[in-house]
Amino acid sequence: FDAMVLDSNVQLKEMRVDGGATANKFMMQFQSDVLDTPVVRPEYLETTGIGAAFAAGLAVGVWSDLEEVRKMWKADTIWRPTMVASERERCWKGWNKAVKRSLNWLDDED
Repeated sequence: FDAMVLDSNVQLKEMRVDGGATANKFMMQFQSDVLDTPVVRPEYLETTGIGAAFAAGLAVGVWSDLEEVRKMWKADTIWRPTMVASERERCWKGWNKAVKRSLNWLDDED
């Protein structure tokens, strides 16, 4: 999330998610808490398939433009941050510690 903000120089107001993992409500709430950002799940979880259908429909004129397709997107569930800042910082430190320890886990010959 931070990398997207840094690369785009755009402050994101929410994180939109999709796919099977979004069925895990605990994980979605934790994402919202750790990122201190609302997490939004759409009505259609498998957006890769529907995205391909939208692209095909645009190509043959079923929809006139992207704005028409955009209007079809609907939020199903929104998780809002509830974690206090001190707990968020503790979790973030733990995450960074785990990432650092995992570096060079395998040797070249593994």
